[in-house]
Amino acid sequence: MVEIHELSALEQYRLIQRRELGVREAADHYLERIDRLNGELGAFFTVTPDAARARADALDSSDDRSAPLFGLATGEKDLVRRAGVRTTFGSRLFADFVPEESDELVRQLDEAGVVSLGKTATPEFGLPSYTEGLIGPPTRNPYDLALGAGGSSGGAAAAVAAGLVPFAPASDGGGSIRIPAAACGLVGLKPSRGLVPAASGQESLAGLGVGGPIARSVTDAALLLDGMIARRGDRVVHHFALRAPDYDDGLFLGAAIRGEGRFQLGVTTGTPWASSYDLPLDPDAVAAFELARDGFAALGHGVEEFELEPAPEYADAFRVIWQVGASTIPAEGEAEELLEPLTRWLMNQGRAIPASELARALATLTRYERSVIRQLERFDAVLIPGMTMTPRPVGWYDQEDGEENFSQQVRYTPYTSFVNVSGLPAISLPVHRTEDGLPMAVQLIGRPGGEATLLALGRQLERRLRWDLVHPPQF
Repeated sequence: MVEIHELSALEQYRLIQRRELGVREAADHYLERIDRLNGELGAFFTVTPDAARARADALDSSDDRSAPLFGLATGEKDLVRRAGVRTTFGSRLFADFVPEESDELVRQLDEAGVVSLGKTATPEFGLPSYTEGLIGPPTRNPYDLALGAGGSSGGAAAAVAAGLVPFAPASDGGGSIRIPAAACGLVGLKPSRGLVPAASGQESLAGLGVGGPIARSVTDAALLLDGMIARRGDRVVHHFALRAPDYDDGLFLGAAIRGEGRFQLGVTTGTPWASSYDLPLDPDAVAAFELARDGFAALGHGVEEFELEPAPEYADAFRVIWQVGASTIPAEGEAEELLEPLTRWLMNQGRAIPASELARALATLTRYERSVIRQLERFDAVLIPGMTMTPRPVGWYDQEDGEENFSQQVRYTPYTSFVNVSGLPAISLPVHRTEDGLPMAVQLIGRPGGEATLLALGRQLERRLRWDLVHPPQF
């Protein structure tokens, strides 16, 4: 007999709509799995079983099931506030903080019909690309507990991969959706800047941070994305019928389900960080890249190799933004001692940067954004590697030396941040497994607003490689 967590989110949604699966039944199933498995994974910082069951009971008794994610269980990244639930931002500085109001993204998810099971783990203020903070145990990779789950949405990725939730909302300011998705064998979609109203990137420094989905399959990622942008009242509600062939063409889920079209793909292993760092690709990263490239060619897509133009000014400019982004952390005097060494280094470095240097960095990244869009505009999508190496071991990052830590993060993840800078959509696809069974991914970058094309391409490759049927031992 198939267990609930073995069903896709879309399958669960359909069963709940037909009242063949109870919302409370699904919530209880996932809560039991969290209780049993979270101790070794560290995927959730906070679990809210009482609130989840009360929410599930209310939805079970409701006659209105029109919400696009009605009854589906998930958890929010612990960078967003949920009223009445401890929200730590991954920091001991906020270890006991309980907000009175929810952030817009949480309100949006509630309106879309989800059942929140709690808060997924994140590193301190979401700054690094791994989830190994001092406020809790490290978040471990379900495929190998000696490895990390990536970051900063590491808890979300570990929870989805291990079947603790069917999918999870996350955020991405420099790769924080795509990095953990790649490490944990999942699909992770960073939307275009401005697409998700509650996490648009417009309010973040340099417009980097946006919200998007992490899921086991392309269709489940599209389902969650639709729910994250749905609106009621005077705005459009993206509601899907149960008859898959009749999905509205405007829905991202429809594009994923159909998985249609032939496209012209650019292919490159270039990155703007290459002007400042030596970035060799691990053989398994090459294998994943070539597998995806050849797979798309076999599917009939045009494949054209090209090189990104060198960008020697990129590294210093992005570094300034990363440091200045930490400068506003509300830690003064003795409170600063509660911060982790990397965060404290970033904050103090950022506070020492003059406004003129910040202005130059912002101008540099704006020019780079225009350059990237110009270089990619002749393609429907661009294929690039995911990470340069296999998932990193827990404890691999230097927690004391900020300079070395920054270098390590760049060396592992040089293919993510420039997509945030350019505001373009990108999707991580877990196309390959190493001899030891570890996931390796590639990315597709789309045109502005090109999520539907990315989902269609991803679904075509997913049908060919069937990564949605591969799971870690806990599953």
